[in-house]
Amino acid sequence: MVPLAVSPDNFGNILLLCFQICLATMIVISNILAFSAIVSSGTFRREMRVLYMMSTCISDFCTGITWYYVGVFDVRDNIPRKNDTKFIAANFVGISYLTILAAQVDRYCAVNFPMWYIHKMTTSKTVGILVAIWSYTFAILISQNVTTSSTALKIQLIGMLVWSLVTYTIMIGLNIKLFLIAKFQLTKMKGTDKDYKKTSLYLIIAVAASFILLWAPVFLRSIVCLLTTVNWCVLTSNICTDVIVILPRINAAVTPLLYINSCSFIKKTLQEKFCNCHSKICM
Repeated sequence: MVPLAVSPDNFGNILLLCFQICLATMIVISNILAFSAIVSSGTFRREMRVLYMMSTCISDFCTGITWYYVGVFDVRDNIPRKNDTKFIAANFVGISYLTILAAQVDRYCAVNFPMWYIHKMTTSKTVGILVAIWSYTFAILISQNVTTSSTALKIQLIGMLVWSLVTYTIMIGLNIKLFLIAKFQLTKMKGTDKDYKKTSLYLIIAVAASFILLWAPVFLRSIVCLLTTVNWCVLTSNICTDVIVILPRINAAVTPLLYINSCSFIKKTLQEKFCNCHSKICM
C-alpha cells in the first residue's frame, strides 16, 4: 500500500492533498472538454494546427490521470525512485512540450512561407510528425526502464540538459519571432485569412508563453544542479511537496483553457452542447 504524500493530521496537509486532487480533476475535465469540442466540430479534418491541439489534449489528459497518483501519494519519479511510475507520468508532460514546440514551427512556416506550406504540408505529414514525437518519447521511456539505474540517470540528465539549453531556447526565440510577426507583419497583410492567421498566431504565442513561464523554474534548477552543487538541489521527499515540479502540471490545465477561450469553434461547440443538455434537462 503506497502511503499518502503527507500525513493528513493537520489542516495544511489536508489542504495540500485537496489541492492536488482538484488540480488533477481540473486537468482531466478541461482537456476532455477541449478534445470533445474539437472532435465534434470536425475542424481537425481541415486544419493541421488543430491536430497539435488534439495531441496536447491527449497527453495533458494522461498527465491529469497520473497526477491522481503522483500528486497525492508518496511518489518520486526520479533517481533514486520511490513508488514511481517508471517515468511514464513525466513523459506525458514531455510529449506536450515537444508538441507545442512543433506547433510553433508549424505556425511560423504557415505565416512566413504560405505557398510552400500549402503545397508541402498535409494532414498525413502532420500526423506523421505527431507519431514521431510520441514514438521518440516512448523510445526514451523504454530505454530508461530497461537499463540500470545509473544509465537511466545519465539518460535523464543528458536529456534534460539538451532540452534546457537547446529546445527551450528555440521555443523562446520562436515565440518572440511569432509575436513580432503577429504585431507588425500581419498588419500589412490583406485578405480574408488575415484574421484567421492572427488568431492562430496569438493562440500559440499564449500557449507557448504559459509553457515557458511555468517550465522556467524546472529548467533553471536542472541546469544549476547539473553544473553546480547547491543545497536546494537536494530532492524533496516526494513530488507532492515539490512546488517546482507542480508548476508544469498546472500548465496542463492552462493549455486547454486557452484553447477553449481563444478558439471560436471550440467555444461555439461547447456552448451548443451545454445549451442542448440544458434544454433536455428542462424538458
